Amino acid sequence: MKHRIARPRGISVARVLVETLTIPAGLFLGLLFSFPMAFHQPQPHHAKLVIADPAVEYRVGTALQRQHPGGFDVTAVPDARAARRAVLDRDAAAGFAVTGRHAAVLYVAKANGASLEQALTKGFTQLAAHNHQKLTVTDVAPTVSKDGSGATLVYFGIAWNVPGYILATTLLRAVTFNRRNKLITVACAAGLFSAVGFLVGVGLGFFPNAPTALAIAFLLTTAVATFSLGMAPFVKHFFPLAGLGLYVVLSVPSSGLVPVQLLPGFFQALHAVMPLGNAVDALRGVLYFDGAGVLKQVLVLCGWITAGTALLGLDAWHHHRMAVRRGAQDETQDIPEPPVEDPSLETPTPTALPVHPHHFGEPLPMLEGAVYDGEEQPVRHAAVTVMDTGGRQLVRTTTNARGEYAVTGLPEGYISVVVSHPGRDPLVHQKLLQSGVAVRADFTLHDRRNGTSVRAGAQRLDLGHARHGS
Repeated sequence: MKHRIARPRGISVARVLVETLTIPAGLFLGLLFSFPMAFHQPQPHHAKLVIADPAVEYRVGTALQRQHPGGFDVTAVPDARAARRAVLDRDAAAGFAVTGRHAAVLYVAKANGASLEQALTKGFTQLAAHNHQKLTVTDVAPTVSKDGSGATLVYFGIAWNVPGYILATTLLRAVTFNRRNKLITVACAAGLFSAVGFLVGVGLGFFPNAPTALAIAFLLTTAVATFSLGMAPFVKHFFPLAGLGLYVVLSVPSSGLVPVQLLPGFFQALHAVMPLGNAVDALRGVLYFDGAGVLKQVLVLCGWITAGTALLGLDAWHHHRMAVRRGAQDETQDIPEPPVEDPSLETPTPTALPVHPHHFGEPLPMLEGAVYDGEEQPVRHAAVTVMDTGGRQLVRTTTNARGEYAVTGLPEGYISVVVSHPGRDPLVHQKLLQSGVAVRADFTLHDRRNGTSVRAGAQRLDLGHARHGS
């Protein structure tokens, strides 16, 4: 006999609609506003420039302020060599120097993005013409011939960024993997992705052969995957919205697809903290600027990895406390990771577990129990079948020599546990599964010759438990 909790149909439909539409609506609004705001009519916002000679710096700064209010932050350097060095050290987007009465030079770096180079060249050409000067443009960090836009590194960065999030979503379904195994998988996959991407980029001539880029690519994929795994237990059903929001809606517009100096202030701030933007900057540094300014970007990527690891540790501590409260595990043991359902994918596959004291490296059961006979002796090889409320079989297993069984990867909500053994009356228990809480269901099977009254009493008792949400 099955008992179901009646819910008003209107409330149920409204709840389903809200849960269904929240994630796509949030993603829609994010994409609708972020990309147009970042990419529409890019123009300089506090781009750093250096000007040789303080007297020239004052005149140029005043002229640029009139043309582009708030567009440039201008500082003076001693001479043209210092201006060139500032661009190579990535302390400035461009350097300008007057080299004669009617001559001037502009130092730029196409590796920072062709659109930035073009905007700077156009602005300073007009400025030099106003002062009756001939402008010479010198590219101190040219890109390879196949990267005419200077944006190819962003495309490779996206290829290392988004799959890191997808890797995390698939690992959430690996209910037999503990945290250590998942982190090892992340490291192996990141190493493979970085190597393949680097070989493709170099082999097809999209960027120079600088093996240090492998480390940057590895850190990017690892940072995204590790942080995604760490945040999953905390954002729960909003995991797809959080992941796509972080790694697409916020990351791509601030990545450097449009040079960061041409982005609005909000996206410049995002660029400074998001893993994709920092990885792209680091790749540019190791490939075109002899490693200048790379340390800061590497530290940011390591910070994301550290934050993800800390979240995994916090979740482990939380489940450890819950296990201690249940009395199911000794405090000195490590608590393995319980399965985490990723709502962007199908329900995790229910899995039967070997029954013994749980150690680090083994998944935590969601359902466990034991089967005994009328004399309180364990029943070996009793069949244990777990079904959902619709009667669909989720998983089937058997008890061990001590009469024990355990299952993980089950969906939340009510389930039915059916236990049977040849020559004994079967029993059914209904249980309510909740996230992070292990449920226990023990059974006593009686011989058929004297089990009628006992079976009926057990079923009445179990249905009473079900009504109280046991």
